[in-house]
Amino acid sequence: MTRLRRKALVALFLFTLFIFGTMMGLRTLKPSDGFSDLAPGMDFAGERSDKRRLDVNDVMVSPGQFHMGSSDTKVVFTKSDREYSIFYDVHIFYYLWYGSPSMDNKYIHWDHVLVPHWDPKIAASHAQGRHTPPEDIASSFYPELGPYSSRDPKVLESHMTQIEAAAAGVLVLSWYPPEVADDHGEPTEDLVPAVMDAAHRHSIKVAFHIQPYKGRTDLSMHDNIKYIIDKYGEHGAFYRFRSSTGRILPLFYIYDSYLTPPESWAELLTTQGSHTIRGTPYDGVFVALIVEERHKHDILASGFDGMYTYFASNGFSFGSSHQNWKVIKTFCDSNNLLFIPSVGPGYVDTAVRPWNNHNTRNRVNGRYYETSLQAALSVRPEIVTITSFNQWHEGTQIEKAVPKKTVTRLYLDYQPNQPEHYLELTRQWAENFNKEKDKWLM
Repeated sequence: MTRLRRKALVALFLFTLFIFGTMMGLRTLKPSDGFSDLAPGMDFAGERSDKRRLDVNDVMVSPGQFHMGSSDTKVVFTKSDREYSIFYDVHIFYYLWYGSPSMDNKYIHWDHVLVPHWDPKIAASHAQGRHTPPEDIASSFYPELGPYSSRDPKVLESHMTQIEAAAAGVLVLSWYPPEVADDHGEPTEDLVPAVMDAAHRHSIKVAFHIQPYKGRTDLSMHDNIKYIIDKYGEHGAFYRFRSSTGRILPLFYIYDSYLTPPESWAELLTTQGSHTIRGTPYDGVFVALIVEERHKHDILASGFDGMYTYFASNGFSFGSSHQNWKVIKTFCDSNNLLFIPSVGPGYVDTAVRPWNNHNTRNRVNGRYYETSLQAALSVRPEIVTITSFNQWHEGTQIEKAVPKKTVTRLYLDYQPNQPEHYLELTRQWAENFNKEKDKWLM
């Protein structure tokens, strides 16, 4: 009897331990009730694919599938044994700022500094300095391609193959004007033609994610939009969206749009503006970033056409909190605005912000991603954005990563899954998204 009692106690203890571990893991799937104390929008100052490419004659475009009028949403590749698709209502954020000695004579961004906390007392308790690639890179994960250069044609080709495998039809390119760069990188505008060409070979479209460079104003944005459309508007990969009025226009994402006041944006984005682009050859669909709740009204007053949430950390901001998406979508529907939720596989930026572990969101082998995707689908959006393909600093990438251990670092990885796990999950959900859209129309 004593032995049976002892076995029962051991079994009960193990069961309790299992339940506790499961709950701790699933905790990351639940939305936060409040705001993070990390400054919203702070930048860094603050395949295995078995699909072979097809000739252009093998590609057919299906008409748009969703309500309110939209762009064509799907390219269907017909092969001898099956069909597969990429979807133009699945957009993925892409970064072009990486460099390596073989192509750039030095590492760029992989050697990112450890950003100090703004409070000197907190900053003093965390590591400082910068990373030393190739063994020590500015990421908690390690790319299958190693610390690569965005200038490498082989890297670009691999990236497009992976994005196609994930069924994302629109690459949203982080963009700075010519001769301008982020605080830790170098100008990359000269690389855009190569990205456009590589994307076009895979029937992927390219949209522009305009970054908050120093001196960005409504006037400089007018020049930026004109430059982009004049230079890339005729390229086969240039993305256009069919608006609610039936016009087919370029679509631009404007990161940290809240840094410019609504009255300034209105000069550019409303028909009465002093240098309006509305009704001109440079008109477009302009999507602003919503971080705080008050930004809804600012975005409307500014003359934007929609809003997106970007951040992959659920609970980080009002906009990125899944529990708020229904309210935001209702506001957008009432004001004829697009709502574009952003989903991601997880978030961990402690390789560059070592004090920010409270905003980490564990991947839970893909369950966090699936929860985010389901939250997006529940509000019936026209477009879903994925954060990101390759923002390695913030650990939001779906690009292939591999296990890696060095003398000083043990990197996170996708095990027990394979390096292409998040590409496969993205394809599954892209296909599901478009099946759900068919039901919405019925």
